[in-house]
Amino acid sequence: MERIALGPFETSRVALGTWAIGGWMWGGTDEAESIAAIRAAVERGVTLIDTAPVYGFGRSEEIVGKALAGGLRQKAEIATKCGLAWSDGKVFRDSRAARLRTEVEDSLRRLGTDVIDLYQVHWPDLETPFDETARVLEDLKAAGKIRAVGVSNYAPAQMDAFRAVAKLDAVQPPYNLFEREIEADVLPYAAANGLKVLCYGALCRGLLAGRIGLDTRFTGDDLRRHDPKFQQPVFANYVAAIDALRDFARERFGKSLAALAVRWVLDQGPTIALWGARRPDQLDPVAEIDGWRLDDAAKAEIDAILARHVPEPIAPTFMAPPEKRP
Repeated sequence: MERIALGPFETSRVALGTWAIGGWMWGGTDEAESIAAIRAAVERGVTLIDTAPVYGFGRSEEIVGKALAGGLRQKAEIATKCGLAWSDGKVFRDSRAARLRTEVEDSLRRLGTDVIDLYQVHWPDLETPFDETARVLEDLKAAGKIRAVGVSNYAPAQMDAFRAVAKLDAVQPPYNLFEREIEADVLPYAAANGLKVLCYGALCRGLLAGRIGLDTRFTGDDLRRHDPKFQQPVFANYVAAIDALRDFARERFGKSLAALAVRWVLDQGPTIALWGARRPDQLDPVAEIDGWRLDDAAKAEIDAILARHVPEPIAPTFMAPPEKRP
């Protein structure tokens, strides 16, 4: 597994994303399978485990803590987040100092650890000064509770305001073959300022895993029931694109669609690809990622496939929590 420096430590360039493991917005969770998936990821060299309190309202962090209990914690790096609160199942932004000081202790307890390797502000809180939030994270690092600092879903101007007070090591935006908005701003900003980019949604909510077709149905609170990409008539365009990309991956490289999608993310800059999995078998394509690259000709063919089938891609803005607190 390729490795990359992130703040004071080194980690894998593929990370395990655990939003779905929390169950909320993904139709529930199976704790035993989730623990097995986390342990399988570490065994395969995927040592960065990315979670957040809001994923299942603490459930994902608890499962990560159980999975890494004992010696496995020493083989993994934990990335979690702060700055989202919830009440009666409704999520809102809150990065005020008092909230963050309480939140970090809750996360440490749920994770069963005494230090968080990467602590990230989940969404920019527009009602709290950025310097207030940044100063708390600097204090937590000085106290030894966190090792590196990141932000998620921040624009460059917001990162500038944050970096005026605190050292920033990473940014986490959505990024995959279908969702490429950060190429205009966040990606070049990160490259220019020495930030690592944790790309969430590398498989685009499962679209790029290669197992979704026109007959796939989503139930319960699964967010894909409301994701515009999964609604007709545009869903058919995305399915046509993944069918073409699957054929391209197999014919050109002898790889799976998932491996192609993740390899593409890794070839875009100082990036880490978040791979969401709830079962060990969903991690099988991880073995296909190392030892090859996409050249310019291959990238151009991929772009041509996307332009042909999805000429007007849909941004993932539907996932943003309200900007104002209730």
